[in-house]
Parts: sequence; structure tokens; C-alpha cells
Amino acid sequence: MRSRNLIDSFNYAIEGILHAFKTQRNMKIHFIIAIFVLAFCLFFNLSRVEFVVILLTISLVLVSEMINTAIETTVDIIVKGYNPLAKIAKNVAAGAVLVSSVNAVIVAYLIFFDRINPWTKIILLRLRESPIHITVISLIVVIFLSIILKVHFGEGTPMRGGMPSAHSAIAFSIATAITFMTANAFIATLGFLLALMVAESRIEGKIHSFSQVLFGAFIGILITVLFFQIIR
Repeated sequence: MRSRNLIDSFNYAIEGILHAFKTQRNMKIHFIIAIFVLAFCLFFNLSRVEFVVILLTISLVLVSEMINTAIETTVDIIVKGYNPLAKIAKNVAAGAVLVSSVNAVIVAYLIFFDRINPWTKIILLRLRESPIHITVISLIVVIFLSIILKVHFGEGTPMRGGMPSAHSAIAFSIATAITFMTANAFIATLGFLLALMVAESRIEGKIHSFSQVLFGAFIGILITVLFFQIIR
């Protein structure tokens, strides 16, 4: 009987994780980033302590997101209609996720930045002499391609809604161009953080879906990289 209860408890826990993954967009994002980071670790000679810190950081983010989901679900069950205390409970839970996510970014910066920086300098210095007009051409192509795809999919307007997100495409195109022109990993990181903020604002504003933003970012990066590789 005790063994069956332990197995049931384990199964319930798995169901909870799967529910959070299926229903929470942010949980999916956290899982994708976690897989990417763990795969990234294979290419670096991390110490045991550094690897443990990364595992703890990933776990903290995932646990915070699941607790946030549990609190939101509980509040929705108990509270019907608007309640300022319910809003505070949800905001505090969301704040916990934000704190854990910021901590994860800081940990990743401290562990990986010095290891990545020499590689990026070698790669980016080769492209630094590319003419500035390549950036302008890339942006024009990204804008026109985004409009063409919007017309093709028949969604939204040229600069609002639809597949793909033109704002995300332009933002990531600019971030990629900044990366190539500056040959500085820190500045490149800031550029992509700003691009991510643009993409996030399109999702939070319910103007675009996650897939539309992701497709836009892919187009912006791909077109810009191709132009800097070919025309230089």
C-alpha cells in the first residue's frame, strides 16, 4: 500500500510538471532555454561547482514558474471576479519568477561570458570591415520580406499583427548588424537583449503570437547574416 502511494505521488508530480509545460507559455520557454544551456555546457570545460550552480539555477527558475502556476490556479478557484488581494498574490508570484530569471541571466553571464568572448572576437573581427550600407540593404530586405510574407499569409497589416512579426524581424536584424559591426560581445549582448524586449512587448501586447515573433526573429537574423557573409 505504501509503495503504491509513493508511485501515485510520483505520477501526480509528473502530471503537474506536464500540465505546467502544456498550459504555460513561459514554462515552455524556460524548458527550451534549459535544454540549450545544458547542451551548451558540453562545449566548455566547466568545473563541477560551475555545473552544479547551473543545475541549481535552472531548477530554481522551473520551480518558481510551477509555484507561480499553482498560486494563479488556486487564486482563480477561490476568487471570483476582481479582487485586489488576488492581484497582489499573482503579482508577487510572478515577481518570484522574475527574480529567479534575472538570477539565471547573471549566473550565465558570470560562467560563460569570459569563455565565449575570445571566440566571438575572432569571428566578428573578420566581418568588422564590412561596408555600413550592407546594414541598410539588410534592413530594407527584411522589411519588404516581412510585408510580402504577411500578404502571403493574409494576416494582420504590414506593421501590426500577422505572420511574421515585422518589429521582431527588424529588431533582430539591427541587433545582428550591431554584432558584426562592433565585434564586441558585450555590446552584441545588449543589442539582442533590446531585440528580445521588442519581441516580448509584441507578445505581451497580444499583437503577435510566440511563433510569429520567433519566425520574425529568425528572418531578421538569417537575412542579415547572409548579407554580411556574401557582400563583404
